Amino acid sequence: MLLGLVINPISGMGGAVGLKGTDGPEALSEAIRRGAKPSAGSRMRQMLSLLPRIDGLIFLTGGGAMGEDLLRDLSIEHEVVHSSESPSAADTKACCAIFLDRGVSCILFVGGDGTARDVMDAVDEKVPVIGVPSGVKMHSAVFANTPGEANILLARFLTSGLPLRRSEVMDIDEEAFREGRLSARLYGHLLTPYEVTLVQPMKGDYEGASVEEEKEAIAAYVAEEMRPGVLYILGPGTTMEAVAQRIGVAKTLLGVDAVLDGKVVAADAGEADLEMLLSSHPVAKIFVTPIGAQGFFLGRGNQQISARIVRKVGIENLVVLAAPTKLRETRVLRVDSGDAELDRSLRGFRNVVVGFRMGALVRVE
Repeated sequence: MLLGLVINPISGMGGAVGLKGTDGPEALSEAIRRGAKPSAGSRMRQMLSLLPRIDGLIFLTGGGAMGEDLLRDLSIEHEVVHSSESPSAADTKACCAIFLDRGVSCILFVGGDGTARDVMDAVDEKVPVIGVPSGVKMHSAVFANTPGEANILLARFLTSGLPLRRSEVMDIDEEAFREGRLSARLYGHLLTPYEVTLVQPMKGDYEGASVEEEKEAIAAYVAEEMRPGVLYILGPGTTMEAVAQRIGVAKTLLGVDAVLDGKVVAADAGEADLEMLLSSHPVAKIFVTPIGAQGFFLGRGNQQISARIVRKVGIENLVVLAAPTKLRETRVLRVDSGDAELDRSLRGFRNVVVGFRMGALVRVE
């Protein structure tokens, strides 16, 4: 049996350093300048290291960091079908086109929404795919929840069969995203093996007067609870924007900001900025809100708030805020910080702030 595997080596590099993606050479150069490190390979390693050995399974892959290096290191049988010294979107498409010609049973890819679009351009709906999440933006519905769950999804697909679903691939305007505006449209569909507990849904959006009132109630409560001398780290999203407006400060809508004594001390901060602030202001709280429908409150769109940052602040000081309307459409909450131990410690039931002095116990998977 043949499987295709392609890694976008630069996927997700912009997240921890406060960029909104790495599409394009300028964004990649800036990410490297800020000290970004590749993470996509380690995400695929998490998945493949758990995959049971299946007789006759051979991977087709790209050269070097596109898959060859990892498969060789894991002693997994493979064949390199395309190579490039500087992998790009064109190389992802070239690999996938060859996979299709060779008759693979499934294609695995590591990346974000941009990589999903590249895969779709090459294969359309002609072969099932499984996305292993690694990008900054993952609004599409073609990704498993985590690398570990991608492993379970693939194993079940290969050994017992799973139904296929037409899953949405979203086109995110990255220039607008970097400027703090979310502009998304449906790009197309890919076929994915489907099991509801293992695959993330497309990001949900919630608007309207009632939702705004819910956010205002949450913001009023958070503002009342803020104390002098405490560093408050505000994650992305409109709920956090409502909090910022309530206390009279500006908010980077799709970035992470830090507030101390009613003033913004770091706008659109990266992981390194937050670490520096915490060295002088160790008493801190983190406020985050889950992505609608998907449920992720760590590891999606807020990679600046890394596992290292959460540990420094303390998980007891990590506060989840969510409008009730959003929670009704979000079955469970999820974490995918890249740190398995931290993710385990956050699972179980968690109190979520849903209004003024109101909370709800929600399960975290």
